[in-house]
Amino acid sequence: MTRRRINLNRGWRFFRGDAVGAERVGFDDSSWQPAGLPHTFDLPYFRTPEFYVGYGWYRRRFEVPSEWLNRRVSLEFDGVFQIAELFINEQPVGTHRGGYTGFSIDITDAIRAGNNVLAVRVNNHWDAQLQPRAGEHVFCGGIYRDLHLLVTHPVHFAWHGTTVQTPQASSDSATVVVNTQVVHDRPFVLRHAIVDPTGVTVATGEGNPFITTITGPKLWHPDHPHLYQLRQELLVDDVVVDECETFFGIRWFEWTADRGFFLNGEHLYLRGANVHQDHAGWGIGITRAACERDIRLIKQAGFNFVRGAHYPHHPAFADACDRLGLLFWSENAFWGKGGFGPEGYWNASAYPIEEAHFAPFEQSCKDQLREMIRINCNHPSIIAWSMTNEAFFTYNLDRARALIRDLVRLSRKLDPTRPAAVGGAQRGDVDDLGDVAGYNGDGSQLFINPGVPNMVSEYGAISKPHDVYEPFYGELQTERFPWRSGQAIWCGFDYGSIAGRQGLKGIANHQRVPKRSWYWYRSAQLGISPPDWPVHGEASALRLSADKLFIEGADATDDCQITITVHDQNDRRVRASPQVTLTIESGPGEFPTGRSITFAAESDIGIADGEAAIAFRSYYGGRSVIRATSPGLASTTLEIITRGEPRFVEGLTPPVPDRPYAPPPVPEPAKQAMAKIVNVALNRPCRAGSETEGHPARFANDGSADTAWAADPNATQPWWQVDLEGFYQVSGSRLTFPGEGNWRYTIDLSTDGATWSCAVDQSETTSIKQVRHDIYPPGAVARYVRLTFVTTRTSEQTSEQTSSQPPPALAEVQLFGILSVR
Repeated sequence: MTRRRINLNRGWRFFRGDAVGAERVGFDDSSWQPAGLPHTFDLPYFRTPEFYVGYGWYRRRFEVPSEWLNRRVSLEFDGVFQIAELFINEQPVGTHRGGYTGFSIDITDAIRAGNNVLAVRVNNHWDAQLQPRAGEHVFCGGIYRDLHLLVTHPVHFAWHGTTVQTPQASSDSATVVVNTQVVHDRPFVLRHAIVDPTGVTVATGEGNPFITTITGPKLWHPDHPHLYQLRQELLVDDVVVDECETFFGIRWFEWTADRGFFLNGEHLYLRGANVHQDHAGWGIGITRAACERDIRLIKQAGFNFVRGAHYPHHPAFADACDRLGLLFWSENAFWGKGGFGPEGYWNASAYPIEEAHFAPFEQSCKDQLREMIRINCNHPSIIAWSMTNEAFFTYNLDRARALIRDLVRLSRKLDPTRPAAVGGAQRGDVDDLGDVAGYNGDGSQLFINPGVPNMVSEYGAISKPHDVYEPFYGELQTERFPWRSGQAIWCGFDYGSIAGRQGLKGIANHQRVPKRSWYWYRSAQLGISPPDWPVHGEASALRLSADKLFIEGADATDDCQITITVHDQNDRRVRASPQVTLTIESGPGEFPTGRSITFAAESDIGIADGEAAIAFRSYYGGRSVIRATSPGLASTTLEIITRGEPRFVEGLTPPVPDRPYAPPPVPEPAKQAMAKIVNVALNRPCRAGSETEGHPARFANDGSADTAWAADPNATQPWWQVDLEGFYQVSGSRLTFPGEGNWRYTIDLSTDGATWSCAVDQSETTSIKQVRHDIYPPGAVARYVRLTFVTTRTSEQTSEQTSSQPPPALAEVQLFGILSVR
């Protein structure tokens, strides 16, 4: 027997919470919910900013034949968010910290012949010492990627232990260098064979490393993603004891500071999109097929590049990029979030505040970078390892810079064939710390010809309506500069975000239904005209379709996407969006909510423009009949075949549990973190350039929005100033005005009351909101904070309108920060 790799996705019991003694063999889990992997604590999930934070337990049994006891047995996880503790037959066998990278645990010494119990305790608590400490998506817990049991000979290939590089490549020839890690306790022979994309063996040999030359290679490119296959055998005493297959591509590329990006010697402008990993209903617990569906949608819109925002993605994501032809920027999870808050939740400072957390946090960043590169190093689609995204959102900018430098050095050491990029490099003087700079948002304007290899890694961060047929450029210039390598829209798909509506910026929605802007990009980039849009009309019938009618394997590595559309009596698609229910009438399978799911306009499980979609998966083989119904409309059915074992038997197969959807409450850790927010301006000494009777300066920071400071109506550029009586790192402010109005202002900071720097410039704002939130520059330190009213008049206002607006006034000023260590 050589290696056996057994999928363990099916047959689990799950409990959301902590359960004392759940690692014990005899623990009674009969009341726990049946579950299959990939799985998330928050199943079903529909793009809410809230999610469960805490512990979850998973248990399943597996059989071990007696012959395995002479082998090595391990568990290979593709991802668990974010701390996993593993037990085999009550014995602790390992722990992994980090939610976005896979890991392998050897369980040989804990298994026994016959029945074995695997228990996994998972938690998704915010951890001050673990990356990421911040971000604006969601951080749901669970064993949310695939799990396999691996059985090998004692002499075997190490987990992701084969590295294939092509240090010299051209259209004439390519040098292929193979380095292999082998776990062994005796002599062995290592054999290699390379098979080209047509199935022809083009090189063979033995040894480690293995170096060969391929003449006239078929080059990998988004337009022709040719893949070679490396087949390896391990022999002990002339007997094959292990085998391994590795796909790779032959290509070369160059990022330049003055001429842009080149692939295989030809200039290529990168047109791409950023992508988060969660999908409607299933949340982050998506299948390998769902990863490929995302890549296909990006490719079909005419893009040639994708950025994995902002963490290492499922290995299937890079696999799909390789096969379908999409260049990939793979990113580490050292991440900052604008408007960072106190310790305790995922809106904290990107880098730790407390010195005791510095070293373990930095080690976490390095460990996950190392794992990301080890797992993904053979993918020809990957053209950059990114160290970070917007890590300048921190109280410790100098230390964050030093960490980025360390990560760049580590990346270059681990993989000298790819550049170390710095994503979100538009603030904090970090854009020259790596080999490639990615500028987000206004960075496209701030860094005109920056002198380093670069691209716009995010543009168009605007909530995109479903029915608007236009691009969303935001601050991006339409001119293509020769020195800019490319641009990537924010973002490809709507996603769940702790910032709520922040996640509505995709050109396709959370269900992966393309918005009209997706069709605009497809038309502009591929010349494909948009379809006929649905019309206003009376709904008469429903139609069901799927991206495929066969699911390969009953283990949730594959699935299918089912789409519902609403039609009139002439079979035209209409914009009417009635309530629609999908029900599995017979056969295997499940939706994220169980055996049925209901879509309704203006609900979290939405239907818009007469269309909705959801992924369908099955853990049993058989024929599934799915019916779509809506009150007053003709129903319709669709059949899906799942190929695989075990087979579904009506009346005998355990039923799929109902998982009714309910928006989750605000997580208790989030409440606790928000309770720690410190208003450092409260009741501090303050003064103003002028006051009116009954409205002194102290009313602006007395803790009550019912009182207000008001300036003299005749004052020019009235100002209000607070003395914080100490040095504070300030991250932002919340201003409450007495009422709505076009209040325009600047906010300046000072450490000595004499030298000032501008932190906020709202001198040209058109906002009339009563409450304003402003973010200060990362690492800003101040003792004195001064707000100056610039004008209350917009270009559209008449003198009569201006005179009717009340004089400058502040009902409450809140400044958020912590005591500085300066």
